[in-house]
Amino acid sequence: MLIIPAIDLKDGRCVRLQQGDMSTATVFGDDPVAMAKHWAAQGARRLHVVDLNGAVAGRPKNEKVIREMIKAVGDALPIQLGGGIRDLDTIEAYIDAGVTFVIIGTAAVKNPGFLSDASYAFPGHIIAGLDAKEGKVAVDGWSKMTGHDVADLAKKYEDFGVEALVYTDIGRDGMMTGINIEATLKLAQAIKIPIIASGGLNSLKDLQTVCERLVPEGVIGAITGRALYEGKIDFKKAQAAADKAVGK
Repeated sequence: MLIIPAIDLKDGRCVRLQQGDMSTATVFGDDPVAMAKHWAAQGARRLHVVDLNGAVAGRPKNEKVIREMIKAVGDALPIQLGGGIRDLDTIEAYIDAGVTFVIIGTAAVKNPGFLSDASYAFPGHIIAGLDAKEGKVAVDGWSKMTGHDVADLAKKYEDFGVEALVYTDIGRDGMMTGINIEATLKLAQAIKIPIIASGGLNSLKDLQTVCERLVPEGVIGAITGRALYEGKIDFKKAQAAADKAVGK
């Protein structure tokens, strides 16, 4: 069970949003490379990086600082990266640079064939991102809701051969109201591939619930951002608690 620190990039800085709204950005640091080194030093086993500008623009916008982060910690700390990844060339460039996992979200919904092609071309490196509210999928940096059912899309992605799913409840992301246990549990029970939970992790109590109810169903990690940066969760204590809960 991985506790995965999040570094969200906007205009080259580390920020956190509330429910994906770019106008709510809170800056937590001007140096993403130093932040990546910090989490590596804390003992993180994976890092979640999102190019927020890229997610809105539909193409990479913070590539320079992402490459600097990879150079600083990529050998020691696997990075999963999302935001604005819409073609195979971008995936190849990021993997060649040292990104371990590439997250495809909006592009997978709008063009399922792209996700299928990516999973075939880069086996073991592709994670599908499913962002949802009340069971329906959102796209374009969460700015647009679709009519797609989360479980139906997840099953399709599973058939494509993705490595895992990142599931975010956008109603809770950045709000520190706790992960949506029931929605994540329902999704985990519908598919066999691993799930990484995201959105709202707020306390060690939340984490305990995740370990007890979600890990047995195939949830392998939880992404957390604002709660770490605001001191609600201590990373080392959280990872130790997760390890203990799952009997590592």
